[in-house]
Amino acid sequence: MSVLDARRRTMLAHMDVDVWVARAPAVATPAQASAAGAPHFAAPPPRDTAPVAPPPVAMVRPPASDVATLDWDALAARVATCQACELAAGRTQTVFGVGRRDADWLIIGEAPGAEEDRRGEPFVGRAGQLLNAMLAALGLAREAVYIANILKCRPPQNRDPRPAEVVACERYLARQIELLNPRLILAVGRIAAQNLLKVETPIGRLRGTVHRYGETAIPVVVTYHPAYLLRSPGEKAKAWSDLCFAARTLAASETR
Repeated sequence: MSVLDARRRTMLAHMDVDVWVARAPAVATPAQASAAGAPHFAAPPPRDTAPVAPPPVAMVRPPASDVATLDWDALAARVATCQACELAAGRTQTVFGVGRRDADWLIIGEAPGAEEDRRGEPFVGRAGQLLNAMLAALGLAREAVYIANILKCRPPQNRDPRPAEVVACERYLARQIELLNPRLILAVGRIAAQNLLKVETPIGRLRGTVHRYGETAIPVVVTYHPAYLLRSPGEKAKAWSDLCFAARTLAASETR
């Protein structure tokens, strides 16, 4: 067995995915990863007074055509100073994205959590550790992909993004996708998938199908969010199936 195969089987074991080896005795899996517990998100500190809404002028968004002309660095700077929605008032910092700016894989999640808001990087908490293991099981390092979110700021108490907040951020994500021009988008979680594809279809029906993003028709594959997998470890095998499907989809595009 090669070192790569051994590492991949170890990562799959951390995902609770059974590994079958042809013509060989069954190999016992390692101990379950501690990440199988329910995720914990720190609640924001209590406020003595009600938050004050930003002045109306701060809610004015720059025209989409302006954002569409920005390069990577200018786009990151624009996001860092964005005041387009009420989330700007409660953030520690924006979470722009991280990874290779010429990556084949683009991973899109929902929104930053408490740890992401503190560090300014997506998927760095327990869900991020599981995502790293999922990618490693495919032979992908975190540094080899690009990771971003639908929202660039953390919603209070990790609530679902509101439509106005998604609208305020979508031009940033659209420009990131345009600059990156990935060969595959992996949408993790219901909210990421539904907002990216502009549908209300349940995630269970979105899985297992190659969708297309916008006019560019970039392939989109949908899977469960790692935070959901931490709460429901029995679904990890389905997530692994989704990842394999995504890898096959990318490989098929290379032969065309």
